[in-house]
Amino acid sequence: MMLRYLLIAGVLAGAVVPAAAEDAAPPKPIRNAPAPQALTLAAYVYAASNVCGYRIGVPEFDALLSKMNVKAEDVAPRGAFGAHIQGMFTMMSNDMALHREQSCIAVAGEYGPEGNIAKNVLQPVAAGEAPPAALPAKAPDAKAPDAAPAK
Repeated sequence: MMLRYLLIAGVLAGAVVPAAAEDAAPPKPIRNAPAPQALTLAAYVYAASNVCGYRIGVPEFDALLSKMNVKAEDVAPRGAFGAHIQGMFTMMSNDMALHREQSCIAVAGEYGPEGNIAKNVLQPVAAGEAPPAALPAKAPDAKAPDAAPAK
């Protein structure tokens, strides 16, 4: 009977000691996600740049993000939270593309050169300059080099 009490006491002591040791250990730093507003803003700016052909003013964008205590690296499409940003970017781009003219006017009024929220975050592309997301136009080949000749 005494052996049973000793075994129970040993099991209980073993369960309590690790818990006490965890309480004594210094807390590990936890990396917090950026605020949802920062993620939404980044996806919105990227979508506007993609759909409307604006260039992103990097210093202005960084200043706007720093007001939210976020670094640009955290909300970059290939950053730590890139998958979340890309998902929102896709949905926003599709919606903006459906109503392109109205969306581009709204975005310019909010974040353009005369923006009422922040100025010069999105900058218009100069005349003759290719938009940042545009790929160079390539003329279709008359005959593909690896295509089999028609008989």
